[in-house]
Amino acid sequence: MQRTLSHHLPARIGETVRVAGWVHRRRLLKSVAFLIVRDATGLAQVVVTDPAVRADLEKLTEETVVEVTAKVTANDTAPAGVELTDPTVRPLGPPAVPPPFDLYRPALTASLPTQLDNAPTALRHPTRSSALRISAAAVAGFRAALDAQRFVEIHTPKIVGSSTESGANVFALDWFGAPAYLAQSPQFYKQLMVGVFERVYEVGPVFRAEPHDTVRHLAQYTSLDAELGFVADHSDVMRVLRDTVAGMLDTVAERAGAALTTLGVDVPVVPAEIPAVHFTEALAIAGAPADEPDLAPAHERALGGWARREHGSDFLFVTGYPMAKRPFYTHPDPARPAYSNGFDLLFRGLELVTGGQRLHRHADYLAALAARGEPTEPYAGYLDAFRHGMPPHGGFAIGLERFVARLVGAANVREVTAFPRDLHRLTP
Repeated sequence: MQRTLSHHLPARIGETVRVAGWVHRRRLLKSVAFLIVRDATGLAQVVVTDPAVRADLEKLTEETVVEVTAKVTANDTAPAGVELTDPTVRPLGPPAVPPPFDLYRPALTASLPTQLDNAPTALRHPTRSSALRISAAAVAGFRAALDAQRFVEIHTPKIVGSSTESGANVFALDWFGAPAYLAQSPQFYKQLMVGVFERVYEVGPVFRAEPHDTVRHLAQYTSLDAELGFVADHSDVMRVLRDTVAGMLDTVAERAGAALTTLGVDVPVVPAEIPAVHFTEALAIAGAPADEPDLAPAHERALGGWARREHGSDFLFVTGYPMAKRPFYTHPDPARPAYSNGFDLLFRGLELVTGGQRLHRHADYLAALAARGEPTEPYAGYLDAFRHGMPPHGGFAIGLERFVARLVGAANVREVTAFPRDLHRLTP
């Protein structure tokens, strides 16, 4: 008999089926016992009245893997409106050692460090697994939105020979006796691939050896990167980003509806045109000094509140960041050269996306590096492509974990990361 998943049971009323999964919970009452079996799609309630089956059930522990053959019976009070009756229950392995927390409770009450130490089992809890389902749907939506706009998915090296990609610290490693580094972003490669496909994207890990110990930083996270050629300026990139985020949220709603319900999450609406403010205006709105070189987290929160009050939007573009705070490859604003054709997208008061227009002329790169007192030799392989003709281009990078954490209201990105890597954690 073929296995039936729990979410298919309502369509099998009156039939005898075989289900399999984990013992989610047992309730041993005087005259009847209930076994709740959990599989990848939900829960199935098994009603046990036979004394022999009850005796076997009493020997089981939570998280033991079992197989149940039973009749599907309608019951409006049971999960999905059905229950399994007249069962036979067969363990598919030895009794499980129960985890150090109850997975059957509606909320996982263990502390976050305890959850992370026991991630393989903590992630089985519906609230934790739902966040990962939303994450998977968001990535699917990212790919689908860009595929529909003629982008090509690429895969770039995560081990590089130079630590010059950004100002962030890097993880060094030995590469057959030579120094190498974990890539901080695919930035250089995706720009070079614009010269091949015009429009490219990548989903992959990036590594930042920054000593941040906050609820929003990880040493390894998933970056959703895109780059497109033949732009007029950064506004073209912002339009593509707007459509991409909207597509991601549409796919989350379509594919992860049950997960959203489990977490009590409503998908926000992306405005047809996301409101935008220049960096100088953003400082004034946030009550920051006019000479502030960047936005602090408190400023971002203030801007998020302003966008919600003034525009009814969970999203806000901040454009024109000072050139001094942007990488050397950023294109300056022709009208205000001290400011950039760069932007951040804030989602509910948190920086979610960084992007902008890049330089595309070889001479401009040489001038930009000279102005910062940096040599060109470490960038030789990157700069060479601009000698051979590159179109005006730009792009963006979305932090997946931040996106999901903000969407579901998690206080810490580690709550939506399967096996986080940070300043203190390399296991499990």
